[in-house]
Amino acid sequence: MHIIVVGAGQVGSSIAADLADSHDIVVVDRDGDRTEDLAYSLDVLTVQGDGTSLSTLEEADIEEADMVIASTDDDETNIVICSTVRAVSDSFTIARVKNTEYLRTWERSQRAFGIDFMVCTNLLAAESIVRVVGIPAARDVDSFADGHVQMAEFEIPTGSPVTDQSIAEADRFESLTFAAVLRDDDVEIAHGDTILGEGDRVVVIGSPESVRGFATTIAPDERPGTAEEVVIIGGSEIGYHVARLLGERGFKPRLIERDPERARQLAEDLPNAVVMQSDATDVDFLEREHVGDADFVVAALDSDEKNLLMSLLARRLGVERTVAVIDTAAYVELFETVGVDVGINPREVVAEEITRFTRDGGAENVAIIESDRAEVLEVEVDEASVLAGRPIHESVADLPDGVVIGAITRNASLITPRGDTVIQSGDHVVVFLDACVADDVTPRL
Repeated sequence: MHIIVVGAGQVGSSIAADLADSHDIVVVDRDGDRTEDLAYSLDVLTVQGDGTSLSTLEEADIEEADMVIASTDDDETNIVICSTVRAVSDSFTIARVKNTEYLRTWERSQRAFGIDFMVCTNLLAAESIVRVVGIPAARDVDSFADGHVQMAEFEIPTGSPVTDQSIAEADRFESLTFAAVLRDDDVEIAHGDTILGEGDRVVVIGSPESVRGFATTIAPDERPGTAEEVVIIGGSEIGYHVARLLGERGFKPRLIERDPERARQLAEDLPNAVVMQSDATDVDFLEREHVGDADFVVAALDSDEKNLLMSLLARRLGVERTVAVIDTAAYVELFETVGVDVGINPREVVAEEITRFTRDGGAENVAIIESDRAEVLEVEVDEASVLAGRPIHESVADLPDGVVIGAITRNASLITPRGDTVIQSGDHVVVFLDACVADDVTPRL
């Protein structure tokens, strides 16, 4: 496809990098230094100019564009870009926004503003956080096949009962498939004799019940499900959405907000949460409110440094796990190294969502793992698929290394894949793919 990406910041650059190998990409940005850097680093076409300007879009060949992605840091600019595109072409338009009010308006009347698909940065970041709450040791969780299948990435914690066990010893669950172990910079496909080590990240695919069961095995001291006590520090938009979503799932989160007016508003808007007005850096307050007894603390303040401080303070007080919102992508790995359990970068989350939406191959759903080191996708098998009508051990032998069949659903029933399982046309199959083979394998599924 011919795709125009407007905005060469972190989101736009990440999208362009992910799509450049398989599509004709043009990146538009006002900043000439950014466009020049991308032209050299990604070998894509670039246009310096205002993406809301028709002349700039024409220079980017808007008449031939199949898709336009508006990914600047300004909501209104992105909406105007899509409206301008709609006026002059039939291109599919995607807009990134931070304000959920725009998303609500668009959802009430899809294609409002001339936008075909809208993604909300703050809401996506909150959803990423909420997915890992209630599942001990989880770093990422995604659902497939209408909720019948879950993919989860776990980090083996210090002192875990499964440390130094083989996959065969740790696999005590009928409907669970161990897909891969992420160790340092390597993606190792899981085999029965693969040994699990402290700090390894394990990707599993299976029924939600088996995923939660494995989570409890990894971290038996943590409380699973809605029994987890969650404290959210910061009543930002992301903090608000985390509290709202958790409340809808049966949790009773506590939220700490410093500003009295904001705290009062949040208390009115969040009937399933306890809102406390205080400075979260006040150690006496945290101890008085027994924040150290929480299973999970989410740091959602307005700066990366404050979120790091609160995460480390929470750990010192005895909190089991911490998640920090980190706006600077380069800080994520550093913060996780010094003590944050899970770092969520909102721009990276929205870039992955847009990339998922634009992937080739007819996948029903795609989860991107560890910034594109691997992916898990759901496909509906047709007669032309390499998987159709054959036992798994035969079909996988025709595919490169780095492919694992994780789960199969047939008529809304979960089937755990085994070597002699025959996949039928119409089945939904959830597959793990190492990133180095994804482009080759996906079209064949």
